[in-house]
Formats: sequence, C-alpha cells, structure tokens
Amino acid sequence: MDIFTIYILPILIFAAIGAVAGVLLVVGSKVLAVKVDERVSQITEALPNANCGACGYAGCADYAKAVVESGAPNNKCKPGGSEAAKKIAAIMGQEALEAEKEVAFVRCNGCTTAVEDRYSFIGTPSCKAVERYYNGKKNCRTGCDGYGDCVSVCDHDAISIINGVAVVNPSKCVACGKCVKACPNGLIVIHPASQKVDVRCSSKDPGKVARAICQNSCIGCKICEKKCPNGAITVNDNHASIDYSKCNGCGECAKACPRKCITTIAQCE
Repeated sequence: MDIFTIYILPILIFAAIGAVAGVLLVVGSKVLAVKVDERVSQITEALPNANCGACGYAGCADYAKAVVESGAPNNKCKPGGSEAAKKIAAIMGQEALEAEKEVAFVRCNGCTTAVEDRYSFIGTPSCKAVERYYNGKKNCRTGCDGYGDCVSVCDHDAISIINGVAVVNPSKCVACGKCVKACPNGLIVIHPASQKVDVRCSSKDPGKVARAICQNSCIGCKICEKKCPNGAITVNDNHASIDYSKCNGCGECAKACPRKCITTIAQCE
C-alpha cells in the first residue's frame, strides 16, 4: 500500500468528518436555539442582584423570568423596593405597583436578670454552633444567643449586637430576609414598617419560670389582651401575639405591659 492510502487518506477522512460535524453543530445551534426574551436580562440588571429569595423566587434571574413569562407582580423585590418596581414596570410597559416598605424585627429583648449561664461555651462563636449544645448556654432556651450570625449575613449593616441581643436599624434594613434564615431560634421576622407595635419576646415558658429567667419576658398575664380596644392581641401558650389585621398601632398594650416586652417600633430604631 502506498503512503497516500496509509497516512494521507485517513487524515483527509477525519478532517472531512470534523468539518461536517462542525457545520451540523452550527446549524443545530441555530435551529434548536431557545429564544430568550431580552426583557428578562433587562429586568435582572435592573434588580439589586441580592439573590436573597425574599421575592419568593430562587434569585433575581428567576424573578425576572417570572415577571416576563408568568406575569409575576413588579413589586416583589423587597431590597429594591419602589425603585425596582418602577424600573420593572418601565421595561414591561406596566403601571408600577406600590411596594410597601418592610423591615426585620427581633422578637427578643435580651435578658437583664442576673442568672448565670447554664454552661461556658468555648466552641465556635456562633449562634448555630452554641444551639447544638442543649439549645444554647442561656437559661432562656428561646432567646437571642448574641453571637451575631444575623449580623454576619447582613449586607447593609442593619443589625448589631447591643447588650447581648440583636437589634435591627429599620432605616438601613431592606427586608432581604437573610437574617431570618440565619437565626437558629427563629427570632427574626419580616413585617411591614407600618406595623407600630410588636412583642419583643418569644418565650412560651409558664409565667413563674419566665419571670425567674428574664425580667423582660412575656409571662402570659393577659393584661395586654384586656387593655387592647380592638381585640388585636391575644395570649396563647403563655405568649402574647398580635393580629395585625386588627391592630391600629395605638400602643395601649405596650403601655399596659408590666414586663415592657411589648414595644412600639419607634423605640427600637
């Protein structure tokens, strides 16, 4: 057999196959390409790209896709607020929906009773770590651990640890919800900034136990329940909770609370 048959011909065959395959790939990519609405990328760029999931979607890109393809409301971006709603509306040719400002709130007022911790913790200084050991070192099993897991995830410097308890600065908070996910005790909630009153305690211990552990704890005395003119606050499982569909923010419950664990939001700013 000659050199052409042994060496050159196989190379030419492989080159021809490669060229044909390349052409097929190019044609296939054009024919099978999935068309993406350019508005999706425009909305994604208009969002703050916090990818916090507070809108109910996996991230900003998913929310943008939902707006374009599924008609999701344009006011779902909490960090972006009304500005993001206006930008999305402009891209979609819609009327911007009202975006109510929301803020995070810590349902713990700290412990002022001089009760020693149940043990000394020398592990990783984090709330999640200490909670792995008998639900934390403090006598209050539902209170703030004070190690600042919420602080470390906040991108807006809106949370700080003051006297061993996390406190939110409403003027900086964008309600992204990262702190909510970070708190192992579930003490942080997101609610409308218009809510003027909340309960800064999550304890459900009986009154006698709660009183011995913390001077700021709810003891389930029901004084707030009796003082509320709108029936907005009730006590269940030794804990006061507010129905915000009935609450008008009058603050009568906060004034009546002997433990001062019901607080007007202004006092927390």
